[in-house]
Amino acid sequence: MDFSWSEMLLVGIVALIVIGPKDLPAMFRELGRITAKIRSMGREFSRAMEQAAKESGVKEATDGLKAVTNPVGTGLDAVKNAADRFEKWDPIKNAAVPTKPLTPPPMPPSPVAAPAAASTAAAPEPVIAAAPAAPVGPATAALYEQKAARKAVVEEAAAKLRTIGSAGSEVTAEAAPAARAPGRRRKKSDSARDQE
Repeated sequence: MDFSWSEMLLVGIVALIVIGPKDLPAMFRELGRITAKIRSMGREFSRAMEQAAKESGVKEATDGLKAVTNPVGTGLDAVKNAADRFEKWDPIKNAAVPTKPLTPPPMPPSPVAAPAAASTAAAPEPVIAAAPAAPVGPATAALYEQKAARKAVVEEAAAKLRTIGSAGSEVTAEAAPAARAPGRRRKKSDSARDQE
């Protein structure tokens, strides 16, 4: 029960009028003893219940549930476990065990496919045949084939562009449009167009 100061003042005035000023201090002493006795009985009851819970194992179960459902506690436990393992770690003991090197073995050189035969007058590029140093699996071989096919397509397109470029250079200068200077263009007036 929660009383405000104004309520307690009202109760005190009513008690003064009903009980009288002579018997009021004795009544308050008796009331204090009764409340102290009730509080001590309540503490004793809660201690008895906690003791019974400890004996039956319910306390351990509730503590375990609280620990599991508490995310902060779980994180701290993990950190404590890691710190304990680090403190117990002995670098000299672990250094005696040989370990594998951390660097991966070198990659085998990629095979270069022969360029596609092009019907151009350009000089053929030399073909470098590099055999892989280690046996290649089927997935890696498929990747090598895809890379070679892409390279052949790119070389074929480059050859076609070279032939188009060489045919385009034979066009006379008169047929080509005059190159304009970069910048902003002014519109010609109607009279200027007529003079041309």
